[in-house]
Amino acid sequence: MTLSRWQPFQELSTIRKQMDRLFEDMLSVGDHDWLGLHSMGGMWAPAVEIKETDKKLILKAEIPGIDAKDLEVEVREDRVTISGEHKEEETTEDKDKNYFRSEFHYGKFERVVPLPMPIKTDQITSEFKQGILTLTLPKVEEAPKKVVKVKLEDN
Repeated sequence: MTLSRWQPFQELSTIRKQMDRLFEDMLSVGDHDWLGLHSMGGMWAPAVEIKETDKKLILKAEIPGIDAKDLEVEVREDRVTISGEHKEEETTEDKDKNYFRSEFHYGKFERVVPLPMPIKTDQITSEFKQGILTLTLPKVEEAPKKVVKVKLEDN
């Protein structure tokens, strides 16, 4: 029997790599995943954050390198869909060059963001500045909850 030294950090690294591979596989299979993210061909989708105030939700999406004319935003009462295409710039000089490294994301994308509450779709405002899309989504005002006392009769 051969004794081998236990290396817990190497085992943790192996587990992390396996988990990364598992999540990458889940995100690239099918049209939708269980997180609400949809990426065309499993390539990429913009990162989003949602903040809540008393009267509105503020959704921000990070979409660098894309012009506003190449974006499509569709808002429904319960979700926001952001889609577009990040096109690679090609010049005549680039035809003879090979990239050493590129971490940019190119191609079509679509991100479906489920909303935690209904919103007023007719009062949405938007801003697209420095690669950040900001949507201000007013919440649907709920009817005030009434508390009613019920008189019980004894038979």
